Amino acid sequence: MSQSKTVHIISHTHWDREWYLPYEKHHVLLIKLMDTLMETLERDEDYRSFHLDGQTIILEDYLQVRPEMREKLEHYIREGRIHIGPWYILQDEFLTSSEANVRNLLIGHRDAAAYGTISKLGYFPDSFGNMGQAPQMLKQAGIHHAVFGRGVKPTGFNNEVSDVSAYESPYSEMWWESPDGSKVLGILFANWYSNGNEVPVDSEAAKAYWDKKISDAEKYASTPHLLFMNGCDHQPVQTDLSDAMKTAEQLYPGTTFVHSNFDEYLQEVERALPEDLSVIRGELRSQHTDGWSTLVNTASSRIYMKQKNQKGQTALEKVAEPLAAMAYMLGQSYPHHLFNYAWKTLMQNHPHDSICGCSVDEVHAEMMTRFEKSRHVAEVIADESLTAISSRVDTLAFAAYGSDAVPFIVSNTTGWERSGSLTVELEVKRIYFRSGMDFGKMRQEVKQYSLDGFVLVDSEGTQIPCTIEDLGIQFGYDLPEDQFRQPYFARSVRLTFEAAAVPALGYRTYGFVRQEVATLGAAAESLITGSNQMENDKLVVSVEADGTLTVTDKSSGTVYSGLGMLEDTGDIGNEYMYREANGAAPITTRGLPADIRVAVDTPYRATIEIVHELEIPVSADDLLEMEQREIVWFTGRRSSRSSCVTTMRIVTHVSLDRHGEGVEVTCSFNNQAKDHRLRMLFPTGLQVGSHYADSIFEVPERSNAPAEEWKNPSNCHHQQAFVTVAGEEAGLTIANQGLNEYEVIPGEAGDDTIAVTLLRAVGELGDWGYFPTPEAQCLGEHTVRLSIIPFAGSVTRRTDADPRHDAFASIVQAHQFQVPWSTQQTEVHEGSLPAVHSFAVWEGQSLAFSTMKVAEASGDVIMRWYNVSLDVQELTVDLEQSRAAAYRSDILERQLERLNLQGSEPLQVAVRPAEIVTLSFAKIK
Repeated sequence: MSQSKTVHIISHTHWDREWYLPYEKHHVLLIKLMDTLMETLERDEDYRSFHLDGQTIILEDYLQVRPEMREKLEHYIREGRIHIGPWYILQDEFLTSSEANVRNLLIGHRDAAAYGTISKLGYFPDSFGNMGQAPQMLKQAGIHHAVFGRGVKPTGFNNEVSDVSAYESPYSEMWWESPDGSKVLGILFANWYSNGNEVPVDSEAAKAYWDKKISDAEKYASTPHLLFMNGCDHQPVQTDLSDAMKTAEQLYPGTTFVHSNFDEYLQEVERALPEDLSVIRGELRSQHTDGWSTLVNTASSRIYMKQKNQKGQTALEKVAEPLAAMAYMLGQSYPHHLFNYAWKTLMQNHPHDSICGCSVDEVHAEMMTRFEKSRHVAEVIADESLTAISSRVDTLAFAAYGSDAVPFIVSNTTGWERSGSLTVELEVKRIYFRSGMDFGKMRQEVKQYSLDGFVLVDSEGTQIPCTIEDLGIQFGYDLPEDQFRQPYFARSVRLTFEAAAVPALGYRTYGFVRQEVATLGAAAESLITGSNQMENDKLVVSVEADGTLTVTDKSSGTVYSGLGMLEDTGDIGNEYMYREANGAAPITTRGLPADIRVAVDTPYRATIEIVHELEIPVSADDLLEMEQREIVWFTGRRSSRSSCVTTMRIVTHVSLDRHGEGVEVTCSFNNQAKDHRLRMLFPTGLQVGSHYADSIFEVPERSNAPAEEWKNPSNCHHQQAFVTVAGEEAGLTIANQGLNEYEVIPGEAGDDTIAVTLLRAVGELGDWGYFPTPEAQCLGEHTVRLSIIPFAGSVTRRTDADPRHDAFASIVQAHQFQVPWSTQQTEVHEGSLPAVHSFAVWEGQSLAFSTMKVAEASGDVIMRWYNVSLDVQELTVDLEQSRAAAYRSDILERQLERLNLQGSEPLQVAVRPAEIVTLSFAKIK
């Protein structure tokens, strides 16, 4: 470069809270590091600043052990010598939900603000790929720069940079653009975030060090401002850095060495940027590499954890938050403090080495406890909110059935009207211990309570077909807020039925009542329509002799065959990457006779059970253990599968609801084999060049075939709720619950196949050493759930006929498949709310509903959507309890533009293509 160079040295440590050591062992090291940092800042005024890895949880972890250091810590933060935020943790972006990514940014900002300053930098040093909507999220949060370590240029599994010509950007600086057009300046750690680590003080060593380091940085830098990251994973503070910089200044008098920070570095870079910077768009997933080092198979490591995470995220963002917001509109307080605790506890499992399942076993054992802790808080909030809502619902319509009537509400917390089968447990008789009744008499009275004549009705008196299971006498208790606990005996029943047309963000009321004369109309026909066949108004499902499904979509006439075949292959990789065992063909259930029987036959739901006995190898052969111990890189391993076999019994339940638009598949098995991968395959009958997958605030289009540079035989991807393959007149969506890995296998004969990973069993962590992880073999019982959702419609490539329009009904079904029904028993009473009600009515084509919650700072009701289409869409919203004022907001829940509310008319908002739109509604006082 002709201009004089400036070497910007930014001191930092990349702090994985837990990884190759359990959390508390890393925690002890963190305390030592932070103590040393404080001492260095106090001792050395030339040690100007330290970047605290972009995650505020480090502050909590430090002060948990060293609370007496808070004043000194806050002093250095306010002085600008320690840079904190903007995240709470450094998450894996693709394995955490859209809303979890927002909460991470929101809580990180709030916690950093308490110290007086926030590092406004999109910091993604070690993410295993970057979400495509990150620039839009960052811009909404007032962040205009992002730095990242992976996704654009081939940075390898072991952080080695490959010299190839097929870079998306020739420079380490580039513009990064979201699908909506939001753009930030992106900086790639082209030589990794350790390229300025351990700077020598000795002149001879320093000369060799800087000659190479500067040359390496100049290969990629577009300006004379060269970035050197002085730190690495768990790297201790370099306490002699000031002396090392003085040595460098003497050796290179024409070069300026600065102990810098990101604010100063980026300011200088922006002044010197060339005009020919590349623009990279959307997701950064290292697709222009050989494919061996993308770390994508962390999506299938320890799937049991991904399932727990899906349940935990859903319990918070799709159940507890909207229910608490509804209760808030009715006058209840919103428990921000509990949500903050629950979200933080859940997000402690979201760092990339945690949720990715690529740590030692002790780490993931502790994570399971955190999942339960967070979910339990969410359940308490949801239950209390449902109690507040149901107590205000007018249930007097059930008084006509006498004092035995048991009203209850079924709540739909998704953003769309919903139908589906559900189960609710009700108490039909209760006697408190405080009654003074003799225990024997109490038990007898509860046991002998008659269930004769009980039926299920809706609020208009129409009888609903249901299955009643008598649960007998059960112990229970209340925990009143104004007195001691109140135990009781109760007679309980379990009802299973199909709730139809429950309003979005609302509820429908039902009653379990005693009725002398049945009013049920003509008996509904069975959904079982033939030998191993089910049918409703939309779908025909046939189970073939080998257990595969043939599904006919009546709306298009399209027939999908061979669905649900199971495939098992050997895996000699590790927690990061799948590597198929050598010389072994996949073992499948194709042509393998299955035991098939009808398991459920009711007017509202049918279920067929399929049982396979699959013979698979017990493990890899003995060579694998030697290769692991000798740290043979996984791409060069020669091990195959064992000749010893075990039987895996796989029980699959395939269910169809009367009003169902999809086929639910529940698959259970006891895994006693090691070193293998189990997938379920869904041939689409289509041959198209691309597909769509649910991701963070978008449904990106991805190529079925990898880039030319790709060498890995596997081409797996991340998904959230679903993956979709769309043809010209019809398509297929496969939804899942916590199954984050899929592959679309291009078909040679016009049959692209969606493969969803159900289990991946491996025995080592991988990466830079040998870390055995026997629990990652996932031995024991597993249950997974999917849904097959066909759809009809034109899928031409015109913008006004984007596939995401025609597939949107299936996308809605896939989103609803994630969310459990919420139910609450109540009493017969007057109320201000009707029997059927929605708290928020909205419309908008191709708009995916994301959240309903309450802003902590303003008290506004927050609602968020994102546009999955390529067109401007019109959003209309009517939030009747909150019509004082409405605003466009951002993901930090700050009011931006006040919107016009025209009397009683719904609010209308134009939503740009791919826009994430957040609205704030001020509550009427």
